[in-house]
Amino acid sequence: MSRRTFLRGLGVAVGSGMGLAGYAFGYEPMFRLAVTRYAVTPQNWPRGFKLKLALVADVHACEPTMTVARMEEIVATANGLGADAILLLGDYEASHRLMQRPLAPDEWAPVLAQLKAPLGAHAILGNHDYWDDPDAQRGRKRPVRGRVALEKAGVPVYENDAVRLVKEGQAFWLAGLADQIAYITGVKNGRMIFEGLDDLDGTLGQVTDDAPVILMAHEPDIFPKVPARVALTVSGHTHGGQVRLFGWSPIVPSEFGNRYAYGHVVEDARHLIVSGGLGCSILPVRFGVPPEIVVVELGGDA
Repeated sequence: MSRRTFLRGLGVAVGSGMGLAGYAFGYEPMFRLAVTRYAVTPQNWPRGFKLKLALVADVHACEPTMTVARMEEIVATANGLGADAILLLGDYEASHRLMQRPLAPDEWAPVLAQLKAPLGAHAILGNHDYWDDPDAQRGRKRPVRGRVALEKAGVPVYENDAVRLVKEGQAFWLAGLADQIAYITGVKNGRMIFEGLDDLDGTLGQVTDDAPVILMAHEPDIFPKVPARVALTVSGHTHGGQVRLFGWSPIVPSEFGNRYAYGHVVEDARHLIVSGGLGCSILPVRFGVPPEIVVVELGGDA
């Protein structure tokens, strides 16, 4: 190989690498917005009952990656999907590196309150809604500021709560789990130790009839403990790893690695859908897992 050929090849490689880095940092996190669709019919789902859900996860409101204008675009898109209910799956707060500033709850909550569906918008909280609230993390003050802002804006927030909803005469339960890693209590062997607030048994104990149950749980790690009584579990948190190549993510914030990193997971006839979410954590980078709103159609075709 001649020196000129080598230098030309090196220049192409460096240019390609810089282009990919620019795309991952500058374009995909801020300008792409996908709508990902799943059709699911769990066991014992009521025959003929069609329920359409839109999932909005991991907003991580901050500048410049998740501005008010960007959230307004997401809200408008979600409102146009014809969902029966819109589920907000936590992590509205942001603290990742390289951001200019986090948006305060009184900036992002009124925007998310514009989400509209016949059966309403319903929210749970994520770990960052605790981690990035200093009073909650240091003094264990509850409710966290994000919950206060959402409820002030008219969005109900569930922490180990269940509500019975009805569509066209058919009832179903919407259950929301409190966060599983809400408090950072220490570090052992280089790993953070957490205390959760989740109470799966207590939450499902509020279900009083045989109508199907949809469980909202920010972290998908609860899924091995979810009983078959739950028709569908929906989660966020992982961001699909933020970097995903050929269906694999090198880093996933889960005890189970890639097992629950992203997408539709079926285990023992139980169904889990993990959204890749919308914002960023740790670093403002996404590659191969663009920001997404997830549409789930239960009991029908996609």
